[in-house]
Amino acid sequence: MPNASYRERNERKNMNSDKWQNVQDLFEEALSKSASEREDFLKDACRDDRQLYREVASLLAADRDTHDLLKSPVFDAVDLIETLTLTGQRIGPYRVVEEIGRGGMGAVYLAERADGQFEQQVALKLIKPGMASRQILKRFHSERQILARLEHPHIARLLDGGITREGAPFFAMEYIRGEPITDYCDRHCLSVEARLRLFTRVCSAVQYAHQNLVVHRDLKPNNILITGD
Repeated sequence: MPNASYRERNERKNMNSDKWQNVQDLFEEALSKSASEREDFLKDACRDDRQLYREVASLLAADRDTHDLLKSPVFDAVDLIETLTLTGQRIGPYRVVEEIGRGGMGAVYLAERADGQFEQQVALKLIKPGMASRQILKRFHSERQILARLEHPHIARLLDGGITREGAPFFAMEYIRGEPITDYCDRHCLSVEARLRLFTRVCSAVQYAHQNLVVHRDLKPNNILITGD
């Protein structure tokens, strides 16, 4: 019986892997076609598999929303070079220590719990001032929902979320004190075998995200941190 159960688990695992690969292949092929051709292509490729159709269609919709966001007029009105110092300011129960990252839509700050309940450092993500359009707020809330359902030992956890006094949403994530994977490997002069062991851990996290239909569009060494332990 244990052997049969093991085989069944492996078969289910392989089925899930094959299913995701099929979704990814159809998604990439659909992207190569014009917008007017994609619907007919998808219906023909998926035939009676409605779940497959929905999953690929949802990825196409997310991709379309991303490009629409970049074309939004709000970007024409905002100076993306502008920096706003929030150091020392209170955001919900947290006090901002320093900025640790900045992207097109928002910024990430190192912050500390400041309500006296307990000590904790977090990575606090905020929308840039002047960019809280309805579309961007919807995308921000969607990102927060995605993070809330991801539970993996190698993916930073969502800890908290709320609204600033100005009405803008924020969320607090586990603060990872580490160094980029390439820097870590070079500094410790890791062998090829040791580097591959690290890489398999990264792959397990990426596979978990893919199984939850989450695609990380900015995987790079600076986003993959190795901690001291």
